[in-house]
Amino acid sequence: MASIGTTVAGVSHIPVLPTSTPAVDVWQPPLRPNKGTEGRHINLKANHFQITLPKGEIYHYDVSIVPDKCPRRVNREIVETMVQAYTSKIFNNQRPVFDGRKNLYSREPLPIGQGRVELEVTLPGEGRDRTFKVTVKIMSRVSLYDLEQALNGKSRTIPFEAIQALDVIMRHLPSMSYTPVGRSFFSSPAGYYHPLGGGREVWFGFHQSVRPSMWKMMLNIDVSATAFYKGQSVIDFVCEVLEIEQTELKRPLTDSQRVKFTKEVKGLKVEITHCGNMKRKYRVCNVTRRPAQGQTFPLQLENGQTVECTVSKYFQDKHRLKLQYPFLPCLQVGQEQKHTYLPLEVCNIVPGQRCIKKLTDMQTSTMIKATARSAPDREREINSLVGKADFNNDRYIREFGIMVNAAMTEVQGRVLGAPKIQYGGRQTKQQALPNQGVWDMRGKQFHTGIEIRVWAIACFAPQKQCREENLRNFTEQLRRISNDAGMAIVSQPSFCKYATGADQVEPMLRYLKNSFNGLQLVIIVLPGKTPVYAEVKRVGDTVLGLATQCVQVKNVNKTSPQTLSNLCLKINVKLGGVNNILVPTVRPSVFREPVVFLGADVTHPPAGDEKKPSIAAVVGSMDAHPSRYAATVRVQHHRQEVIQDLSTMVRDLLMMFYKATRFKPQRIIMYRDGVSEGQFTQVLYHELRAIREACMNLELGYHPGITFIIVQKRHHTRLFCATRDDQIGRSGNIPAGTTVDSVITHPFEFDFYLCSHAGIQGTSRPSHYHVLWDDNRFTADDLQMLTYQLCHTYVRCTRSVSIPAPAYYAHLVAFRARYHLVDKDHDSLNQSLRGFNGSSQGSDENLQWRAVGDHSTTNTDADRIISSMTRAVAVHSDALKVMYFA
Repeated sequence: MASIGTTVAGVSHIPVLPTSTPAVDVWQPPLRPNKGTEGRHINLKANHFQITLPKGEIYHYDVSIVPDKCPRRVNREIVETMVQAYTSKIFNNQRPVFDGRKNLYSREPLPIGQGRVELEVTLPGEGRDRTFKVTVKIMSRVSLYDLEQALNGKSRTIPFEAIQALDVIMRHLPSMSYTPVGRSFFSSPAGYYHPLGGGREVWFGFHQSVRPSMWKMMLNIDVSATAFYKGQSVIDFVCEVLEIEQTELKRPLTDSQRVKFTKEVKGLKVEITHCGNMKRKYRVCNVTRRPAQGQTFPLQLENGQTVECTVSKYFQDKHRLKLQYPFLPCLQVGQEQKHTYLPLEVCNIVPGQRCIKKLTDMQTSTMIKATARSAPDREREINSLVGKADFNNDRYIREFGIMVNAAMTEVQGRVLGAPKIQYGGRQTKQQALPNQGVWDMRGKQFHTGIEIRVWAIACFAPQKQCREENLRNFTEQLRRISNDAGMAIVSQPSFCKYATGADQVEPMLRYLKNSFNGLQLVIIVLPGKTPVYAEVKRVGDTVLGLATQCVQVKNVNKTSPQTLSNLCLKINVKLGGVNNILVPTVRPSVFREPVVFLGADVTHPPAGDEKKPSIAAVVGSMDAHPSRYAATVRVQHHRQEVIQDLSTMVRDLLMMFYKATRFKPQRIIMYRDGVSEGQFTQVLYHELRAIREACMNLELGYHPGITFIIVQKRHHTRLFCATRDDQIGRSGNIPAGTTVDSVITHPFEFDFYLCSHAGIQGTSRPSHYHVLWDDNRFTADDLQMLTYQLCHTYVRCTRSVSIPAPAYYAHLVAFRARYHLVDKDHDSLNQSLRGFNGSSQGSDENLQWRAVGDHSTTNTDADRIISSMTRAVAVHSDALKVMYFA
């Protein structure tokens, strides 16, 4: 087999990668080649605040606390008490900082040398005091000089331990004053109240992280908001979750109500109200099937005899408490095997618990409305936060000799020019020039429009909700708009019938495919949220290879040119058409040779879910525009970020590219979404090797140049216009095309921020691009311009989107695969390893899976389940030829 290191003309020498996961310094991401110059200059401010570092060293100590199962909050209390108790004897009147786990830092060395010191710490508790043994020992001396060398570009390794030490110093005081969540801090609502329903509410706070940038360290501060559970009685919580009034709580819960309540309350902490001032806290592990008056437990009497006693009788006898709601179930708390039961009415939800479960669509919508801020408002809020934090008077920060500039960092950005968009048509091949990320298709026709001769409509909305004349009107309007757009629907639908329920989807679609030769499209009318959608996509995409377009009944009853035009954009590409292309003459030089664009993403189940698998998707361009893309998708183990089967997926896409174009790509450009900085090394090492392997498996000596770019949306950097004249629209955002590749970017690696979309609501979030590998030796201008142009090739709308189209499509493919794993047969979960509980379309809670990688499944079982699920998401060969996911 040919060596990986073979050189291709115009491609840099590629070192052979080692066979095991490398140490960080074996390979390194490319250096920044230069700074971009394209575009008009714009003055910006970034929510990064410059940190001035002291000279010398910081001393790092390991702290171990016995017993060691305490939450961080308690650990902080223990260490704070310890420092106060031994301030002169051990800590030399210093104020060390602590991360709540094991790491403690001091500015000067403690008088313990290389040894360790064991200290006893007592915390006052409810009822009795708690005593802990704390051991402190030296770990290392953290050099701030090494960090300074890296920031100045004189060293190519950023010392992680110095960054971590700074982060702990900056977070020490807020961690004791607020409720920490990840890198953010929250406090209970004061002066505002934003209920979300279901016992949840919005808490506002701030994000804080230290970041290395050019020549200096920066403190990134942003406003933050998340959902918390309201502190309230469990009775009120039940009513909110079940959407009923307290006066309606007069009879036992139905099975479905109990299941819904259990899902919400499981894992939450409650405190009891029936023991006076002793507000003991418990974690809920389950909800009983039987009510308090029927739920029994073994009660030991004073004479040593054990009898079965109901919960309601126990509370009546022991606490003189006659239950108001004896017909409601009990909370089972603590360890499941201990059978500790509490009636709902003696429990309150402990305030300050973050909601990690997925929000409903309504809650998400309410959250967005409550948290959206125009850019100038957000800028004011961030400046206000920094003023309140008063970092330079934080006694811990001062202890270490650190200073923080209270003014936002000024940055010089550039606004890139938008590419021209080429349309087609029989008469004139018109062009559109985007203005602020938007262009108009009126008067233009698709570059390659598909002629639709055989099509059908299936209406799953009841006839009283969607009358026949509304369907007729919708059909006429759709044909008019589509003909104008150059996608001629030359006939009336061959079939138009009403249907009900998900179980009718497969028989109906099979009947249509078998009855109407050359059937191209089925339009499905949906009555709002319904399991029909998932079943339509499962059957259409994976079973029959039939193009389906779903439309909500409200858009049939009341048509609008905009909605119909958007439907046409999707239908045309699902049938193999091309909506528009980039004008060839404006594309970067990378297009001079055959090039394939890959987009990759791994979507994980929502936080708190420990069973569902992750889904990996990779898409690849199939033409030179690039406009058409093909998709590959795999199911993999729960929360695994590295794409396990990437080599096979890339090989398949390269084969498809060759079949479609008759060219072998000389360059591969991969936009990889969804990777955090901590995973860069691991993901690049495994995935770059996989792409190389795919190429070698196709042909000996085939070594196209690879550029591997990470796309990040989940960060807290925000950019603001320095002058009002540059602000765009009502939100006052930065213009589409705004690029920054200096001051706030990496000290020496190749990264940049690009805001490619027009911000309509709230503050625009620029995407962050970090180049981890580059055989193709891009200049800053070429890669920034290429990335911006690819944001204009997304087929679903006539707007520039926030990330390049291939990365966006990978996300769509992975999201669609979740629907493919939903089965119409409610009882076939064990046979098919997938199932559906018959609730609303689109809600992740409705997809039921066998646990992947849980304690009850062996690795072989888990692999078998994974391979079965992978077969379930395999797309039909006819659907693979087109962009079924659009």
